[in-house]
Amino acid sequence: MITILYILGGIVLLILFLAIIAPKGYNVSRSIEIAKPKAEVFDSIRFLKKQDEWSPWNKKDPNMKKEFKGTDGEVGATSHWIGNKEVGEGEQEITKIVDGERIESELRFLKPWKSTSDAFITTEAVGADKTKVTWGFSGTNKFPTSIFMLFMNMDKAVGGDFEEGLASLKSILEK
Repeated sequence: MITILYILGGIVLLILFLAIIAPKGYNVSRSIEIAKPKAEVFDSIRFLKKQDEWSPWNKKDPNMKKEFKGTDGEVGATSHWIGNKEVGEGEQEITKIVDGERIESELRFLKPWKSTSDAFITTEAVGADKTKVTWGFSGTNKFPTSIFMLFMNMDKAVGGDFEEGLASLKSILEK
């Protein structure tokens, strides 16, 4: 009986230790330069339906079910999706727009696990007809999910998808 208590105590201490050293948050972003004027680029990224044209997740599940609410391209517009195992289920809501500069949204993942992240896309003129686009997201890791983040690198998990999406956006806009 005492051995079992020591084992249980050791497991509890291990979990507490892992919770203490686990990453408390994540921040992932990628950038690309597009040979188009900033206004044109911004117009292509502010609308949720247009984001679908270059989204890497649409390619992972072309049969994904989508539902849009609100006025697309404005604060409050929401896209809800239900997809395969690779894309899961969730929704994205535009929470802030700084016209011509930045779009912020809240990503609410429902399946395969619940989490919420803050996402953004920014545009920055780097010449008369050249725009730097940065796409990223951040969030906090709550217990017990934070322990899993010891074994998962969010930058590696999502960074490649951001690169793929930005490359698709560049390809579409530079046609």
